[in-house]
Amino acid sequence: MDGTCNCGAVHVRVSDDELFSKRRGHICHCTNCQKTASSSFATNLIIETSKVTITGDENLTLYEDGNSRSGRTVKRYFCRRCGNPIKSETEPASQAGKVILKTGIFDKVPKPELETFLDTKQEWVRPADGTTKFRLAVGGEKYEEQ
Repeated sequence: MDGTCNCGAVHVRVSDDELFSKRRGHICHCTNCQKTASSSFATNLIIETSKVTITGDENLTLYEDGNSRSGRTVKRYFCRRCGNPIKSETEPASQAGKVILKTGIFDKVPKPELETFLDTKQEWVRPADGTTKFRLAVGGEKYEEQ
């Protein structure tokens, strides 16, 4: 699976034969992701760093977001030329050898398996069918629709 930023300065390749054979995506409704995505939620792919190749990484700019709902600093990388979000890194994901890719850079993406921070979703947003839903972070209290 290949993707690029808006201007093409950053190219991301994901090499995973099982990418579309199971749910892999992640939808985040935290307010920081809403701001970063400039949308009502962010769509991500949490995947092993070893399966990702980024070319043009000299065009990435880092913003260290210390105001996350998890309380951890999130390293957010954007294309310095067009501003397109590319990836994020968090301590838990990095320790597990994973990176968080922004799925908007890809033409086709896997179905989401997880939704997080549903306690801050926009009231008109409905959770996706078939996802595991959490009020806050992964592994925390499950979200039950009212």
